[in-house]
Amino acid sequence: MVLGNSSEVPSAASDISPVTLSSDWSRVARLLLVVGLAVVGSIGNVYMISAVMIEDYLKRRGNAFIVNIALADLLITGVVMPASAVVILAGLQDSPLVCQCQWFLAILCWLVTVLSLAAAAAESYVRLCLSPESYAILTTRNITATILLIWIACLAADVIQFIYDLGPDYCRRRFSGVVHFQATVAFVFVAIPALLTSTFYIRILLQLLKARKHPGFKPPVQFSWDYSLMKTNMYSFLLFFFCWLPFGVILGVKSIQDISPRTFYNLAWLALSKSCINSLLYCIANRHFRVAYNNLFHYCCCKTTVAFSRRPRADGTRPTGDVRVHIIPGYNMYSYTSPQRTRDASSGGKRSGGMSRSNRTNGRDVYEL
Repeated sequence: MVLGNSSEVPSAASDISPVTLSSDWSRVARLLLVVGLAVVGSIGNVYMISAVMIEDYLKRRGNAFIVNIALADLLITGVVMPASAVVILAGLQDSPLVCQCQWFLAILCWLVTVLSLAAAAAESYVRLCLSPESYAILTTRNITATILLIWIACLAADVIQFIYDLGPDYCRRRFSGVVHFQATVAFVFVAIPALLTSTFYIRILLQLLKARKHPGFKPPVQFSWDYSLMKTNMYSFLLFFFCWLPFGVILGVKSIQDISPRTFYNLAWLALSKSCINSLLYCIANRHFRVAYNNLFHYCCCKTTVAFSRRPRADGTRPTGDVRVHIIPGYNMYSYTSPQRTRDASSGGKRSGGMSRSNRTNGRDVYEL
């Protein structure tokens, strides 16, 4: 896109900026809103990525697509929103250069999220509905190559759009692009992935509904966990389109008739807010993410307790605490609901490494990592 200056912004939009929001709000209120969204969203996305790394059940190669979605959201909450906070702190009403960079990253993350959601739906379908031999095709190498291909394809489409000014101008609210190029991008990067994602989820639900009608249907615990994660991914897909679809419709309508600047930019920030609440959705809808978030919270907020528990005592005894955590290299953290925890419980809790439980004379339990 061609960078413009503030004088090119329509006069009707002078009361609201794509970077610093509405001037009807005080500067402090806008700063608190943007910083709050950035902090909450960034922490949530970091927790979401870390949860896949520390929780036994979530450490599966197919969940790399969930991590990819969280990485795209982290670009929004860790770069796009803080940039607005910096402009507000600088006392500027608008910054065309910052706006163009924000729009570039927003489109890139939007395209990456759409394709990653489709890939996550396909992985769930193969895991739940096909044979283990079919799922074995999804090797770590294949999944990594798919993720890299997603980023390369989305980045190429985004760069072409900006270099040749082929897309709608978010910062100046102008649509001067090539209709054929925009239609092609929308069809390849939005329509087809959305259709495939919906098809995969519908087929999973229909097959499960058919299986439940069988009198002897009794799914194992592992299947129930996989199905719960699939539903969480489906809710994330619905949340994404709930936040982004209104803005997408406005972009299409803007090409044929004028739209209120306030409506245009408010819907744009509604779309960006998806990146702040997606991690909360996973925490609410999936217990494995909840347990991992809880472990991460206690680890981040109770470092003094952890450090104290690692210091040797002269008398060889330990303080009387309900829970004691020891950190070993690798920071392996396991939850009660993980498959490894289930195996430990069935074998009497004997294992090498990981977290073990022992009974003490005072009736309190010790958990060690």
